[in-house]
Amino acid sequence: MGAGISALSRVPPYLPFLSGPASTAPKLRPIPETQWLFPDTEADAWLTKKTRLMKARRSEVYGCEPDAMAAANEAASLVIGDHMDRGDWPTGLEAAASQVSDDLCVMVPREGAFVLGAASLCAATFWRLEDKIGHSLGGLHHTVPGGDPELSGKIFRIFSGLQPDIILERFNWTVQLGPDRFSPSAEPMKRRLKMTEPDDAANELYLRVERQTVRKLPDTGAVLFTIRICVDRLWPILEQGDHAKRFSDSWYQTNPQLAAYKGWPDYQPVISWLCNHLAEPGTEKERHC
Repeated sequence: MGAGISALSRVPPYLPFLSGPASTAPKLRPIPETQWLFPDTEADAWLTKKTRLMKARRSEVYGCEPDAMAAANEAASLVIGDHMDRGDWPTGLEAAASQVSDDLCVMVPREGAFVLGAASLCAATFWRLEDKIGHSLGGLHHTVPGGDPELSGKIFRIFSGLQPDIILERFNWTVQLGPDRFSPSAEPMKRRLKMTEPDDAANELYLRVERQTVRKLPDTGAVLFTIRICVDRLWPILEQGDHAKRFSDSWYQTNPQLAAYKGWPDYQPVISWLCNHLAEPGTEKERHC
């Protein structure tokens, strides 16, 4: 039988489940430049590990197509300035990515589409850069329920109409077993989950949040898409206020196709155990769970 879990080790910077079910809708909102990449909420926990990964497994986490180099350099300059010091990094984009916890993806305009032309990507949520580099929005989203052409078309229109002085932000979230940010495949977690009792797995369950921003590059017309991954233990989060009920509402109200795409059926026994464990006997919260 798993033991109880300790209190929050930090205040999680983002809790998007409080805003409702997970969704594929863009739901982008403008933010000021002062809130773009700093303060970097994940730098202390991730940046050292990230830079080690960038050097040790470069072929897996960096890619750039020949026609995307100018856009990649423009993106790098936007992140760390025109007079950046590359240090021992072979490219400007990698030098920039070494300074922020966020992954940097450069979507370049090509023949009426936006294509993933360059990226430093160390914390993709269950996909590999080598499988996506060079793909258009449709190719990137075709596995997402309603991703192509509906979602891809919406994102294309947003990218096309975006002005360089506007920065947009959105959030995505899921759950995972363990705190790993570099997780190109969900299969290792799923295998561990099958071998772990729900009460024990509840101790290892993390909320994984993607904080995404998009910003137009004025010279090349490309779009810099940034992804910041935040991972925090779920159990202590749900012990705060009415978070357990609101998480449960969002979990169960998420479209079943999207939930299946995220792999949530594998986590259902753990979520049910945790929800019921946190519910007070005889309350509406317990009946809801």
